[in-house]
Order: sequence, then structure tokens, then C-alpha cells
Amino acid sequence: MFQSFEDQREPSFGQTLAPERDFWSQPDLNEGVPRGDIVVEAPQDPSGWQTSGPPISTDDRPPAEATSGNRLLTVLLFFAGLATSVSLWLFDTQAGAINDTATLMMAVGRITGLIAGYLLFIQLLMMSRVSWLEEWVGARDLLRWHRWLGTSLVVTVLAHIVFIVYGYALTAESGVVDQAWTIITTLPEMISATVATGLLVLISVISIRAARSKLPYELWHFIHLTAYLVLLLGYGHQVATGANLSGRFASVFWPALSALVIAALVWGRLVEPLWLNARHRFEVAEVVAEGANTFSIYIDGRRLESLPAQAGQFMRWRFLTANGWWQSHPFSLSAAPNSEWLRLTVTAVGGHTSKLAEMEPGTPIWAEGPFGTFTAQRRTRRRALLIAGGSGIAPIRALLEDMPPDTIVIYRASRPDELVFREELEDLAERRDAWVRYIVGSRNDPGPRRLFTATGLLGLVPDVNRRDVYLCGPPGLVDAAVQTLRELEVPDSQMHLDPFEF
Repeated sequence: MFQSFEDQREPSFGQTLAPERDFWSQPDLNEGVPRGDIVVEAPQDPSGWQTSGPPISTDDRPPAEATSGNRLLTVLLFFAGLATSVSLWLFDTQAGAINDTATLMMAVGRITGLIAGYLLFIQLLMMSRVSWLEEWVGARDLLRWHRWLGTSLVVTVLAHIVFIVYGYALTAESGVVDQAWTIITTLPEMISATVATGLLVLISVISIRAARSKLPYELWHFIHLTAYLVLLLGYGHQVATGANLSGRFASVFWPALSALVIAALVWGRLVEPLWLNARHRFEVAEVVAEGANTFSIYIDGRRLESLPAQAGQFMRWRFLTANGWWQSHPFSLSAAPNSEWLRLTVTAVGGHTSKLAEMEPGTPIWAEGPFGTFTAQRRTRRRALLIAGGSGIAPIRALLEDMPPDTIVIYRASRPDELVFREELEDLAERRDAWVRYIVGSRNDPGPRRLFTATGLLGLVPDVNRRDVYLCGPPGLVDAAVQTLRELEVPDSQMHLDPFEF
């Protein structure tokens, strides 16, 4: 966008960073129409809502340089590695070696053990936080695969234990319980392997949404990090007793996979954060109240113009206060990055987040990231729909700065006083030729109930299936929106989710 010289100035704290219109832009045909409305149900209106919006356009050609995740190649590489790990057993097993129930059970146990070892390495690779992996795959797919592989890992580990113990029990003609005790107490590294299995089951249980929602984030995150200990304890067992980890090919495959994962962990968890913080020296500049239980943290730093962050991304922030230095939380940027400051917007939901509102200017910060592909560069259509609920407005507010004309923002809140950035959103909407629609009320009120139905969403956004849709908010809101979008035949490639719980 071209700007007048007087508007090409750096923003100060608290200012809205938004581009002005082009010198040669066409007259606004909607001038005088409010860009932001609290929308209510209106059955007498053909759309079902008392509102107005942009005209429907048929020009839905994608941008010139739309990007997408390289899902197919990543999936092929994953299954190629999985097939390779299983083939180690096949190449190491002679014909006729499986001749009774005991040898069959032992074979199944060894195969599931190899699969479990491979899945553990892939899980840790996805937890490494290396920037290239998120850019290549996409944060949404990483989250889904992380959950699916986590469940698969627990199942294969337990299957490995059951089949191996049963096979040994048949061979020794002893009871299963007695044989399990003998294995644990006599075979090398089996005590550490048992501890690793217990930790893995614990991680799996606390990752269930119902359990995760009841645990403090800090405790959940700490327990989740014990996955590294699972690798350390479990790998010793594999090396000591693994029947298919030796041989000319296996002695290359497993060390190479180990080296890849360790290198990714060192790079993503150590090298990149050290470089980021040494270069930018982040610190708190100001804390500004925004509304009920909500405040913004403005962050200062060096060379912010070179920070590789985009609107819509999140970073992990560790505020080095006396009582909070040990806690790291993911917060999205609530304004597009600029050369003067960064902004986070936090809703106080616990003791740690409440204390952040009391931080003094100059408090040092340790940051990691940026993470996520919840950015305008992922668009596949020329127009967009942004849907936010609760604290999900933070990345949506930032994204609006990068979105094309005729973008529609739907902001869901329980009460009018919970609407954050209302003035900023409407100012941005005016500048960007966008529209903001607030759906306010409890989930049982007519308007909110109507919103995530096919007729309700279509009434607000008639061309929804020709837009990219960005969703950020509580899981219930996101799930309801995704279900409605699929009913309206919006392709998955046009739906972008911010999985900040990862």
C-alpha cells in the first residue's frame, strides 16, 4: 500500500498499526455504512440477521503466491521410515522361524517394539520446535499428527509388552505374571523400561482434553516434557535387549534416526532460542489494561525489524520475574510486528497470568519462536473470513492488518464489556475495507445459537465457501465452526486453525 509521507511514521505504544488506503483507490461504495455492528437475529430479514455487508464478488482467483503444507510428501516419508523399521525384523528373520504360538507372539512383540521405537523418535522430532518443520508441515497438521501418533505410541508399547511377555511365558511354560516379574528383574535395562512405560501412559492420560482442562498449564507442560526421559530410559532397553537393532543396515538406520532427532532438539530447543534472545534482548515496555480481566503487554527489544515474525503467529514467553521465571506460556501477537514494539494480549485465567499484569517496565523476557502458520501467506482465496472467540481475538486482530479488502470478522463474546479492541477493529475495518460483526450473548441466546448453523453463517457470509476461513477461540467454538463450514462445503484447504494449545 502507498502511504502519504506524513503517515509513514513509526507507531508509539498503544497506537493501532494499520496501513492507509491507496492514493488511487476507488470511492467506497459503502461509505456511511457502519463497519462494526453488534449483530442480532432478525427473522423478517431474508438473511436472518439485522446487518449489512460487502457485495458478493465472483472473483475468487487465488493470490499469486499462495502456500500450503507439504502434507503428501511428509506422509510418504513417515511411512517409508516406518516400513524401514519393520523391515529390520523381516530381514533378520529366517524362513520357518515362526512355527508355533510362542514364536508368533514373540514376532508380533518385536514388530510392535520396532514400531513403538520409531514412533517415539518421530514424536520427539515434532516436539523439537525447529522452525523449518512447522513451515513445511503447518502447525495444525503437526498438532493432529502429534495427538494421533501419541495414542498409537501408547498402544504399540503396551502391545509390545503383552505379546513379548506372553511369548516368553509360553516358551518357559510359566504363568504370565511370574514371567513378567522375571523379565523385569533379570533382563538388562528392564526396570528403566518399565518406568518409561509408566511415564508414557501418564502423558497419554493427561493429554485427554477432559483431563488437560482440569490441570494447571504449568503442571501439564512439566509432565509432558518427561517424554524426553521416556526416550532416555527406553532407548537403553532397546540397545541392551533389542533383537533387531544389530546388523549392517540396522546399525546405520537407528543411529542416523537418533542423530536427526537429537540435532533437531538441540537446534530447536537450544540454538534458535539462544540466537533469538541474544539478538533482540526483549523486555517489558508497558502493561495496558484492555477490559475485563484482559491486558496487553508491550514488548521492546533490539532490531525488531529483523524479527522473523508475522501477524497471526505465537511465541513462547518466559517473563523473568522473581516468581514466574520458570514458567513459559504461548501467547499470540495481537498486532502485526513492527520495528518499535511487539504486543501480546492476555486474559487472566490463573495465578500466573494475573501476576503478569503487575510487571514493571524493564522486566527481561526470554522468548522462543515465532511458531505457527496461522498467517495471511497461507491464503488460497482473494477474500477471507476471520472468526474469533474470547482470547482468540488476539491473533485475529493482528491478522486483519494483513488481510485483503472485503474481509469479514466475526467476533463472539458473552457480554459487550468482553469485546476487546473494538475501536481498533473498527478503525482497521475502515482502513482495510473490511467488516466486523459482533455476536454477543450466552450460548442459548437466539443470535449465538443461530451463528454456527448453515443458514445462520450463510446469512452473514453468503460467499463463505469462496473465502479462506481463519478460526481461533475455545475448542467448542472451533469445533462447531468447522462442522458448519463442512456442511457448507468449505474445503479443508481453506480452513486455517490456530492450535495454540500445542
